[in-house]
Amino acid sequence: MATAALGAGLLAGCASDDDSGDEPAKKTDGKGKTTISIGLFGAFGYQEAGLYDDYMKLHPEITIKQTTIERNENYYPQLLTHLASNSGLSDIQGIEIANIAEVTATQADKFMDLSKAEGAKKENFLPWKWDQGSTKDGKVIGLGTDIGPMAICYRKDLFEAAGLPTDRAEVAKLWAGDWQKYLDAGKTFQGKAKKGVTWVDSAGGLYNAAISSAATRYYDDAGEAIYKTNPDVKAAYDVAASAAADGLTAKLEQFSKPWDQAMNKGTFATISCPPWMQGYIKDKAGDAGNGKWDVAAAPKAGNWGGSYLGVPEAGKNKEEAAKLAAWLTAPEQQAKLFAERGSFPSSPPAYDLPDVANATNDFFAGAPIGTIYAEAAKGIPVQVLGPKDQIIQQNIGQVGLLQIEQGKKNPDDAWDAAMKAVDNALDQ
Repeated sequence: MATAALGAGLLAGCASDDDSGDEPAKKTDGKGKTTISIGLFGAFGYQEAGLYDDYMKLHPEITIKQTTIERNENYYPQLLTHLASNSGLSDIQGIEIANIAEVTATQADKFMDLSKAEGAKKENFLPWKWDQGSTKDGKVIGLGTDIGPMAICYRKDLFEAAGLPTDRAEVAKLWAGDWQKYLDAGKTFQGKAKKGVTWVDSAGGLYNAAISSAATRYYDDAGEAIYKTNPDVKAAYDVAASAAADGLTAKLEQFSKPWDQAMNKGTFATISCPPWMQGYIKDKAGDAGNGKWDVAAAPKAGNWGGSYLGVPEAGKNKEEAAKLAAWLTAPEQQAKLFAERGSFPSSPPAYDLPDVANATNDFFAGAPIGTIYAEAAKGIPVQVLGPKDQIIQQNIGQVGLLQIEQGKKNPDDAWDAAMKAVDNALDQ
């Protein structure tokens, strides 16, 4: 599971701090093998999917060791500290999508150019994914791992009880092309749903989905912050604020214990659902939810989540690390990772491989998730990422929308409070 919204992450494994020489000595395991250290955040799933073992079988002279830190808010500051001192770095470092713009803008000289790495091919990646990991002059400091194409996961039993269609194609037609149609379907549902059941889990999660499908977000092409004046941001906010004000949300914070419990009890009918969310739903909903959930296309295509692999210049085994990073992000490995862990590929050639093209999910009523998410991925808009996207988005959700759900502010006042909070966070 790789996502900014989760804010999860793992600190890179530490290489030797001895940087006295111009060329760092290769690090070995004491048995003559080259040890490549990988520092990640969250759960990239490479180790669990067996990809490290596969690579070491292909390259018996290589040993791979992974170190992780659970949360990105702990991982990323430490990564910046290590980059500043050119020490304590792993041979490969994970970079979260929320941080990639800042890294490419301010830390590019600290990373290798992976466009020249053996096995790295631009045509293997979605163009926007390749570009997000690149500097303005074309240096690729991060190879894309997964992406988070948007869908809507829904409870078939709750839809049926409220008189709504349950077939995923018919469900998608309810809101095709417009998040307002999604709210309209919610109002119909809410009028017939049993007491204690709401349309959607949270205003914050709905906002994340809506803004992910917008053409622009918080920064323009020149790098100027436009969060207060961009109509796309306000439109996404209005969708989520309307859901909160009209009582369509369960008033929950995502990834909190009450949210987990509500998922288990089945007290909300829909949730914005990139591929990585499915594993979370399955885990928290448990056996009681098996077969009751399904997946339909979202109102608009969008992206929520994704990461990158970079190779620091201060690493001990740069050339070998670059080869491994390219191999891990190649179409075949991305397809296997999706099959084993649910991380959707950022590599279009992977979509035609059986592990993706034929993928279904029994927990979600046998939904053809490979096809659904591949179609969504093709429609993801190219967006400008900014250095403080995560801070802006968090304040809109937690200072603005959450206060509407809690009954503390109306939508207009909550917007003003969110903008003030963002200004303060960015020293505007």
